[in-house]
Amino acid sequence: MSDGAEVTAAAIARLAGVGRAAVSNWRRRYTDFPRPVGGTEASPAFSLADVESWLRDHGKLAEAPLREQVRRRLESAPEGHGPALVRAGEHLAGLRELLDTDPVAEARGALDRMLRETGPAAAFEQLLADYFEANPRQYSLTPAPTAALMARLAGPGESVLDPACGSAELLAAAASGAADASGGPGASGGPGALYGQETDPLLARLAALRLTLRTAAAAGRCAVDVRTEDALRTEPPADAPPVAAVLCHPPYNERNWGHDELAYDPRWAYGLPARTESELAWVQHALARLRPGGTAVLLLPPAVAARRTGRRVRAALLRKGALRALLALPPGAAAPHSLPLHLWVLRKPDGAADAASRLLLMDAAGGRTEGAEPPSWERTAADVLAAWRAHDAGESVPEQPGVCATLPVIDLLDEEVDLSPARHLLPSGTGTDAAALASVRAELERTLRRTLELTADDDPALPDRRSAAPGSAALPEATVGELARTGALEVHLATADPVTTVPGDIVIPVQGRGAAYVVAEGEGGARLGKPLCLLRPDPAALDAWFVAGFLRSTANTRQASSYASSSSRIDVRRLRLPRLPLERQRAYGEHFRLLAEFEAALRRVGELGEEFVQGMFDGLADGTVPPARTPR
Repeated sequence: MSDGAEVTAAAIARLAGVGRAAVSNWRRRYTDFPRPVGGTEASPAFSLADVESWLRDHGKLAEAPLREQVRRRLESAPEGHGPALVRAGEHLAGLRELLDTDPVAEARGALDRMLRETGPAAAFEQLLADYFEANPRQYSLTPAPTAALMARLAGPGESVLDPACGSAELLAAAASGAADASGGPGASGGPGALYGQETDPLLARLAALRLTLRTAAAAGRCAVDVRTEDALRTEPPADAPPVAAVLCHPPYNERNWGHDELAYDPRWAYGLPARTESELAWVQHALARLRPGGTAVLLLPPAVAARRTGRRVRAALLRKGALRALLALPPGAAAPHSLPLHLWVLRKPDGAADAASRLLLMDAAGGRTEGAEPPSWERTAADVLAAWRAHDAGESVPEQPGVCATLPVIDLLDEEVDLSPARHLLPSGTGTDAAALASVRAELERTLRRTLELTADDDPALPDRRSAAPGSAALPEATVGELARTGALEVHLATADPVTTVPGDIVIPVQGRGAAYVVAEGEGGARLGKPLCLLRPDPAALDAWFVAGFLRSTANTRQASSYASSSSRIDVRRLRLPRLPLERQRAYGEHFRLLAEFEAALRRVGELGEEFVQGMFDGLADGTVPPARTPR
């Protein structure tokens, strides 16, 4: 008989470790496969007990780990996965005994074994992770590393509030002692009180269970108070104590946050947020719940720092000394993962003089050269934390172009009050200081001298322009295809051959612009990609530069090209080379090699010239280079 728990075909496939096609095949082949007991024709549901019995009888069901056994029962509970998880969490916390009549009583045995093996807090964390994994589009979570960084930025505090707590990722980070491993709450068992507010009743209950289980394992018990309420619309109780820290990852871009009904709310000490600025309402709510000197850390989208509709509130936050740091994180810190989200670090003013005369601005993703690998999250978090702690302690924070600086608040109070770090940080790698410009100029001069040397009449490596170059018009020729058949060279196409370059290879584009070149010593090891062709000459028969040079001939490439489409394509096997002894090939090859070197030098001159000119513009504009240094 069915125990009431139902599973879909996708869940059956997961039980058996197969694809959904295999389940469909079993339904057709086996007449004793369980019949649907619910669902729809397109997505039928089956009795979990009947399915497990059938899979076991046919040898298709291996004994699943305890976590998977519990997950199956919770997912298939008639009341739904979320409510069933709440009941399981209450059992783990010792708040409820699962009776035989309970809808998830079937999970009790495996749940108790999980409890004994991992402990109640770890068991619930695993089941909670399974629940969110099964509902990825329904919930937006704060990743644990980002939550830990926010807790550390807030620092030690005996009471912590998250007014939009979700499933309590931020409060869990604070409860774990993440605030300061060297002597903060973690060293003394964590904060004494954790407060949360959440509009979703299910999430609020899951958050409370998570925090209760996590803090129960700590040295001293922590008061947990998670309420199902809208923090912006719900007035805190008159006896609600101010908290030492607020951590918040609020909902973004809300329009119905209570703008009209809360127009005269006393929390708007920094100005009434615009209807489109719900995030600035959360900022001011956090400040209102703090005690004087308390710290708030909010994770906000980058637009909050720049939108014109929020400039008056931002200006007031700066003038009154509440905003202390704005830290741009690399993309991927939290959803939406494509945006470089900002951390706002705020301090409720306590009357200290000159406490916030400067603002710390940081772009944790800045300062890298193009194409450079980004640092690890651990390195990024450590740099962000070190900069904030130095700034908060009143110490000097070393300015890093493109990465970090502290600016006088007065300099930020312009018409826009745009606090985007990238706007105010000196770009990295611009070379505006005198030493950097001198280095660029010296390299430019060396490269220019080399280009002149390469065109000098007395350079023995180049042909004397007053004498005739060795002619080749009347020489016999061979196509690349013919040379390949004789073994003088190999032809590899990127579309057919997984080949890696070695020094001496000749690479030629077969479509679009580009010219043949020889792979130099120390430059091999690249995988041949489209639309390229690789020629590998036999050094005993062909000189590589001789081959590459003649392949660049305009007449050669024209006669070997086809124009069947809008762009030409070279048939490499039709390219022609003169038949010459190896010694004469090497003479040509040396000329071709020097021409390629001259071409590279000219290209480098252009790059250095652009870098030097831009550096001079930047240096003159920002005052690091005096006008007397302007080139004549």
